[in-house]
Amino acid sequence: MRILTTIAEAQAQPHAKRRVLVPTMGALHKAHGELIRVARKTATEDGEVAISIFVNPLQFEPGSDYEHYPRPEKADENFCRDADVDLLFRPSVAEMYADERSVFVEEFFLSNTLEGKSRPGHFRGVCTVVAKLFNVLAPDAAVFGEKDFQQLVIIRRMVRDLNFKIDIIGVPTVREEDGLAYSSRNQYLNLEERKQAAVLHKALQAAANARRKSADDIIALARNVISEAPLARIDYVELVDAETLQPVQMAGSNSVLVLAVFFGKTRLIDNIRLA
Repeated sequence: MRILTTIAEAQAQPHAKRRVLVPTMGALHKAHGELIRVARKTATEDGEVAISIFVNPLQFEPGSDYEHYPRPEKADENFCRDADVDLLFRPSVAEMYADERSVFVEEFFLSNTLEGKSRPGHFRGVCTVVAKLFNVLAPDAAVFGEKDFQQLVIIRRMVRDLNFKIDIIGVPTVREEDGLAYSSRNQYLNLEERKQAAVLHKALQAAANARRKSADDIIALARNVISEAPLARIDYVELVDAETLQPVQMAGSNSVLVLAVFFGKTRLIDNIRLA
């Protein structure tokens, strides 16, 4: 496995093979392993899998957990080796961003709701760093998890509107035994918070299995289930169109129930498609 830390090194690397990128912020876990597995399958035997590890300061709002975000470099490196990653790109903040930077990539429609509303500037940071990674590593395809559903939709829009010749591949959410979606932030939860956090998947499943199809009924049902966990504090629960991310009045084949909930100081997100 090649480990690169500078843009010059990365851009000097020839790759006639098909390259598939898995952009991450590190603290790798089982869900990242699934992204890498899909990337390997997409790359085929003659291709290569590249993974980037970069905790991007631009996508953290003031007062968030940027300084404390886990950065287990050695463990991540070993994880990549065990997963048969071909190239690990792990730049510093100074390498990725000039002090006097004045150019950003910003999406103006899909990012105004849900996570974008709760975390102003977040998706400007996401789009900027992903665009830079695409330019630096020149992948033929990139793999993203569906747990960050809004991010996936926005990246697809960015690729379309800026004419990146890159296939964007979404991978279904990987869950722990009790249904909680894998996340690097799960490690912030104490034992009781972690136990109660399983209510999120329970709420999503209840909504998906309900016969009631109006958005108001589905959202109320999900909120009622979440309220069974006394430590849960809801940021939002919304039923939206899977492509526009705008609210819908009735559940349909292209609707998604999305939510964000705090347990203590830890904010978790999840979603489920509704038929």
